[in-house]
Amino acid sequence: MHEAAFRALGLDREGWRYQHLPVPPELFAETVRALPAAGFVGANVTIPHKEAALAVADEAGDEARAIGAANTLLFAGGAIRAENTDAPGLIAALPEPPRDRSALVLGAGGSARAAVWALLEAGARDVMVWNRTPARAEELCSELGGRAVRAVEPADLLLNCTAVGLDGRSSTFKELPVTADTLADYCYVVDLVYRADETALIEAARSRGCKTVNGLEILIQQGALSLQMWTGRPAPIDAMRQGALHLQASPRATTGH
Repeated sequence: MHEAAFRALGLDREGWRYQHLPVPPELFAETVRALPAAGFVGANVTIPHKEAALAVADEAGDEARAIGAANTLLFAGGAIRAENTDAPGLIAALPEPPRDRSALVLGAGGSARAAVWALLEAGARDVMVWNRTPARAEELCSELGGRAVRAVEPADLLLNCTAVGLDGRSSTFKELPVTADTLADYCYVVDLVYRADETALIEAARSRGCKTVNGLEILIQQGALSLQMWTGRPAPIDAMRQGALHLQASPRATTGH
């Protein structure tokens, strides 16, 4: 996606490249601190590193600081700056504004924190948070708002911010507290896991008449904001969408949000 953007902007001719760097948690901070000297101007950060990305930064944008997690790093002037484009990227990907809507967020990690903060900032009237470990949902809500629930409730929006569906092998979502039949309790189903094909959750929701938003569109929207921060150029959204669709040739699931 970013390589397609670099080509569209002519930045590929200036040496801009986007590189995949798998990093274990115990080496995350050390790796990030070494990136500027290696020529990197920034980075995207995926699970499980989003909260660590904020911790390693010298400075942070308002959204990253409020959410407590970052998905975008910028390296300039010897400093590491943390930003969060997950929150505005999610809102941009929704087909309708969430103002006065209710939402159920599944998960309590970095992506869930961004989703809860974004929904509340956008005027959602009720944001519920469920997590397999209830204490984590309660902690998130005490910091950001919303209300922790131990049993799921119907809502206008259902957002999967967990890693269920990440490995791409399962044809079910039995680890989540919803079933195929109860998906009809939600008008919109949003899955932050992005894949070339649909996740089992999105497929089941669509078959039951729910409107759906897949993780690929959220990836594009948050990625466009990251790219603008790194380059100072307007993001070529159409080129980035076409680049993202090339995942079909290499269907590896992940959650970059």
